Amino acid sequence: MLQGLVESGRIIDLIVALVVVEILLVAALTRGRRSGFRAVDALVNALAGVGILLALRAALTGAPWTSVAGWLGGALVAHLVDVARRWRSA
Repeated sequence: MLQGLVESGRIIDLIVALVVVEILLVAALTRGRRSGFRAVDALVNALAGVGILLALRAALTGAPWTSVAGWLGGALVAHLVDVARRWRSA
């Protein structure tokens, strides 16, 4: 069963779904609060991770290398945005 989940890339779909639930939970818990942690910060950070996960999914399912590179490029952009936001707020 686990082998099938990994080989089909479905394991990545499940992990991405959990990340989406996490972001929605963070957004709900931080709504209306004036804490230093904001949902948009978590979202930008999570996008970098999701990009890497989708690159892994593409590689597991035999997608063209351009798909893997595209997802990794998107993850890099999200990561750079995250770093820039943190740098400005420090």
